[in-house]
Parts: sequence; C-alpha cells; structure tokens
Amino acid sequence: MHEIVGEVVASRHPEHSPGDLVVGWASMFDGIAELVVTDGDGLARYDTGLPATTAVMLQPLACVLYAVEQLGDVSGQTVGVIGQGPIGLLFSHVLKARGATRVTGVDPVDRSDVASAFGVDEMVTARAERWAGSLSDADRPSVVVEAVGHQISTLQPALDAAAPGGQVFYFGVPDDPVYPFDMMTFLRKNLILRSGVTLERRRVLADAGRYLAAHPALRDCYVSHVHPVADVQAAFSAAIAPRPGQVKIAVDMSP
Repeated sequence: MHEIVGEVVASRHPEHSPGDLVVGWASMFDGIAELVVTDGDGLARYDTGLPATTAVMLQPLACVLYAVEQLGDVSGQTVGVIGQGPIGLLFSHVLKARGATRVTGVDPVDRSDVASAFGVDEMVTARAERWAGSLSDADRPSVVVEAVGHQISTLQPALDAAAPGGQVFYFGVPDDPVYPFDMMTFLRKNLILRSGVTLERRRVLADAGRYLAAHPALRDCYVSHVHPVADVQAAFSAAIAPRPGQVKIAVDMSP
C-alpha cells in the first residue's frame, strides 16, 4: 500500500514536524506498517476535519489532478475513461469539472449507481474492446484515459476509440515492461500518447485538498468500505474483485 494518512513522529523535512497529520505517499509501498519512513516531499498536511479514512482519497485525487494537467485544456472536448474503479471515477469527475462536454465511463462492472455522482454522462457496462468497436466516427472521444492498468489488453481499445488527432493518457500502472503497440493506428490517426508518474507531489496534494473542499459530495461517495487493519486480507480480497456498490476500500489503522 502506498496511499497513507498518519501522524509525523519524527522528521528531517523542513515542512513537517512531530504531531502533524499528513496524507500522501508511502515511498516503499509499506503503508500497512506501524511506522513508515517516507519522502517528506510526498506528504502534505490536510484538513483535519476529515476522518483519516476519508482524507486518504487526497492521494489518488492528487495523482489524477496532475495527470489531467498534462492533457491541457479539455473544455469542450468529449472524453472516454476506460476503467471505472476508484481511479477511473476520479478521472471522470475531474475531467467533467474541468469542462469536458461529455464523459463516457467504460467498465465491465455496472457502475450506473455512482455515474451521476462522478460526472459520468454515459456509463457503458462492457469490456473496452467491445465499446471501442461499437463507436461510429462521430462518437469517438477526443480524449481517452486508460485507467485500468496491470495488464496489456486495454491500451489497444484506447487507441481504437480515440478520434483522429486525439489524446490517449495511459495512467494504469504497468505490470509488463513492454506492451504491444499498434503503431499504424497511432500514426494514421495522428494521436498523442501520454503517461507518467506524479511529480510536484506536495503541490498537487494541496490542490487535491482544495478540490475536495470545492466538491464536498465526493467525501461521502468515494470511500465505500473501511476495514480494520486486523482484517486487511479481507480488504485486499475485496479490492481484487470489483462489484457494484464497491468503490474505494480503506484500511483503518486505529488501535
């Protein structure tokens, strides 16, 4: 786990002092440890009026905000987001808030129960390749976000779905170092492919805090399940089996 909320117990970073409550990254992906040593530039203080199990959403939100910045001005554009899990739903919300005229969410799990809360205009319950293959030229989005990751099968539908001259953002974390890539489709459509990790982490964590304050309804609809740390295996088992009604799962480390 790398998304963490906790109390600073010691710090060499000039912006953090013992007793501060912070949110951000566990650099070594050891977020369920009792004590975590991490890079202070990946942490920021947050509104302590938020429960820790809500504040943890600021880390993925910061990642999404940074990625959407890389896409430039999306106002007036149509968008498709492949994957409507916790990250994909945040992409849908942020892109809609940034002015996208139409957001289509695509996921084999039925997410219609949360579509309106996350700014999704059309929720497609289907695999990505089926959705991409059903599009007419007029329906192709100018921006496609791949928010699934961890497998190689959804990059191609993102290329297939995008309108000529459009952008594809590959956000999902790759498990394979090399992906098959349809260079002909990419070339003939004059597409732009973007990807990358989140930089300027303290800044975008602060941006995430402001975004959540401006959209307070997200506080109640993003984290859907909280497990005590003693039940962490149940949390992981649920996370790898997405289902309707399940969005973000948090682990509560409180004693």
